[in-house]
Amino acid sequence: MLNITLPDGSVRPVEPGTTGYDLAASISEGLARNALAIRVNGEVRDLHRPFTHDATVEILTWNDEAGKATYWHSSAHLMAEALESLYPGVKLAIGPAIENGFYYDVDLGEGRSISSEDFPEIEKKMLELAKNKSRYIRQEISKADAIAYFTEKQDPYKLELLENLEDGHITFYTQGGFTDLCRGPHIPDTGTIKAAKLMNVAGAYWRGDEKNKQLTRLYGITFPKAKDLTEYLERLEEAKRRDHRKLGKELKLFAFSEKVGAGLPLWLPKGTALRERLEQFLRRAQVKAGYSPVVTPHIGAKELYVTSGHYEKYGADSFQPIKTPNPGEEFFLKPMNCPHHCEIYKTEPRSYRDLPVRLAEFGTVYRYEQSGELHGLTRVRGFTQDDAHIFCRPDQVKDEFKKVIDIVLYVLKALDFPDFTAQISLRDPDNKSKYIGSDENWTRAETAIQEAALEKGLNTVTELGEAAFYGPKLDFMVRDALGRRWQLGTIQVDYNLPERFDLEYVAPDNTKQRPVMIHRAPFGSLERFVAVLIEHCGGNFPLWLTPEQFIVLPISDKYIDYANEVKAQLEQRELRGTVDARDERIGRKIRDAEMGKIPYLLVVGEKEAQDNIISVRKHGEGDLGSMPLDAFVKSVQSQMVEA
Repeated sequence: MLNITLPDGSVRPVEPGTTGYDLAASISEGLARNALAIRVNGEVRDLHRPFTHDATVEILTWNDEAGKATYWHSSAHLMAEALESLYPGVKLAIGPAIENGFYYDVDLGEGRSISSEDFPEIEKKMLELAKNKSRYIRQEISKADAIAYFTEKQDPYKLELLENLEDGHITFYTQGGFTDLCRGPHIPDTGTIKAAKLMNVAGAYWRGDEKNKQLTRLYGITFPKAKDLTEYLERLEEAKRRDHRKLGKELKLFAFSEKVGAGLPLWLPKGTALRERLEQFLRRAQVKAGYSPVVTPHIGAKELYVTSGHYEKYGADSFQPIKTPNPGEEFFLKPMNCPHHCEIYKTEPRSYRDLPVRLAEFGTVYRYEQSGELHGLTRVRGFTQDDAHIFCRPDQVKDEFKKVIDIVLYVLKALDFPDFTAQISLRDPDNKSKYIGSDENWTRAETAIQEAALEKGLNTVTELGEAAFYGPKLDFMVRDALGRRWQLGTIQVDYNLPERFDLEYVAPDNTKQRPVMIHRAPFGSLERFVAVLIEHCGGNFPLWLTPEQFIVLPISDKYIDYANEVKAQLEQRELRGTVDARDERIGRKIRDAEMGKIPYLLVVGEKEAQDNIISVRKHGEGDLGSMPLDAFVKSVQSQMVEA
């Protein structure tokens, strides 16, 4: 008998040859019906593969990310089968699952193309094939037989992929009349694919190399229920309405200028007010937590980044050196704040009693993103990090790390991001050449992060190969109001930069020791955080944060003086707002204020001026009636709680 350990810790003895489906059926009929794949000792596999050894097993459904990925990868194969049926002679390249759906890169041949007008026919064919409930059948195959198959089929891209595969590690998957080179895994059969939608068509160079042939990339998505597709498309439409680039322009928060340069945002007055309020919010939290604010230059000598290792890792892809009149002297636009903070640490001798030293800076950095990767505020070339670096003793690492977690949780709570996962990002154990530092230090750093996350009770996932080149990290993966996932706050443990910069402190025995460095940025970057926040709340910012909390709308020029008086009294009570003194009808003023997402619209006319009151409308809710200023202020202030 084999012992199968389930996620709840229970152990089930099973016969050798028992499959994941058999295991699911032994638990419940419903689980077997909904199961898509299994995770065996961390590896996702087909549901019908038999167990051969004792294992830790998780049964995956549509509710699991790995379950969805398996479902969508299988759907890519279904789309490829439909394409072979509709476009005889089509050559297939690769077809992976992506975060939402899948794509397949194909070579249609000379003179043929696919446009959005062709999508309905392909979707119809996919669903027609899905109804056959064809099993996804896994077959181990020799390299010689695989080469023979794709040679006969005249599929050059599969043959090229086979060049780098070793005999004994090659598998085919077949469903219906379609066979593909694939590691898998796949769902049991096509019958669970009930709704299909092609989303986009684009060009993509084979293997991402512009020297190679440009292929056609078809993006699609599938669901087990038609209503799931309907809801997904509705969310996409809502995402378009919430697009931060669109709302940023409408709300007059930021702009871009070709003359200034691509990827270099210009913050407008309202956007600057929003950004500064975020900074003030975090500055107050940092002061309470014992951080010291610092300021460093926007440039640094090349040698600084050679010492830190950033030049070796990023120099070729960064902005090129700034040369001075002094021959051989070179500077770089600052790509990171941490090397500067290391030099601040070194400005004076440090004792073990001085540690931890916590240095915080809203530092603007510059990285040369490729033009095709720039996207609004989420991918820019100049951005401001809410950066801080903690220099501490090894025995302080875990406690300091936990305190940083507290700050990140404080930020997420204040800005209404309740749905998040903490991703423990470790180095790739099979490719250590990408990283700097000793195995011993990496082990110590990774252990500290894992223990701190456990002790704080975080919902965590572990990802190998996602660490920074100098140390492991904890990334906070946040889901917004539309269910999309964003990486926001990050915390990193670093034993390497203190060595590279020869940082020291005097220990109790008078020996010189190395401090450990913790990097942290709860926002990540202000630009990206603001973009995510705009789309999360649809431009309806928390009341404490919004640039304009009210606007006073006089119904005619006669009441502008009273409107200004109302504004002045509210500002004295630390509320923020403006007066709309335009020569427009009150209906137009209300519509414009609603479009501007200003929380409170205060209408004033003859009655309001006589009785020293205001008529209040709330954005998205409508008329709240008339009230004295004191009552309005008390109501608003009661809502302005940051966390």
